[in-house]
Amino acid sequence: KNPAESTKSTVNWHSRHEHKISFNNNMTRHSRSLLLLASSITSTSSAFCPIPSPSSITRAATLAQITATTQRSMSVLDSFFGKKEFGGSCVMGDEDIMKPKKHGTSEVPVMKNLRWKCDYDTADRICNFNRHYAEYAGYWVTTSFVEEAREEEAAKGEITFYDSNTGKPLFVAPKGRDMEAFLKESASHGWPSFRDEEVVWENVRCLGNGEAVSVDGTHLGHNLPDGKGNRYCINLVSVAGNPVRED
Repeated sequence: KNPAESTKSTVNWHSRHEHKISFNNNMTRHSRSLLLLASSITSTSSAFCPIPSPSSITRAATLAQITATTQRSMSVLDSFFGKKEFGGSCVMGDEDIMKPKKHGTSEVPVMKNLRWKCDYDTADRICNFNRHYAEYAGYWVTTSFVEEAREEEAAKGEITFYDSNTGKPLFVAPKGRDMEAFLKESASHGWPSFRDEEVVWENVRCLGNGEAVSVDGTHLGHNLPDGKGNRYCINLVSVAGNPVRED
């Protein structure tokens, strides 16, 4: 082989390799910058920070600040990552649904007598003063949900999940599968997981960033599609309400 051609080939290989390394490093730095930005933004709006004062006025002001800060965070993150359109029967909603209201993103606080012994304070923070965070993975199995859900499903054939703020129906499950399949999928992900046919779309919307919310401003969880389609990963405390009686 001609030595000159061999030397030229080696130089070209190194040039391409160095360019590839530089490109990868730039992409890595860019990704890290976005992640650091997201982390710094969201860390300021944690819905689980303890309220520093027992004063109801101070508490309301603090929670209102959390809501406003979180809303700004969502807008900044959307500008980087863009908004999505989800397929299937998913009904999209506008960010205005989650604008500040009398009680965080909702007009009212969560009900006092939540189903399955769900914790009131946790529910109120997640439902009304939060856009990013969730009850801890597996929280739903620490409640009385599984036992009571099996009993209700055996008696009625399905379970209706109601908005913890308004009492409106949000999900009906299981549909298109049996109870054990619903519980198995939920257990594998850490939160109750619903499919398109189990959503009451009259009262539920999905925002462009994947956030699942009620039409009244209750934060529910997120749409995390998989190979089977849309999968709505939902906080149990957000759907532990009781039905509102119609006079």
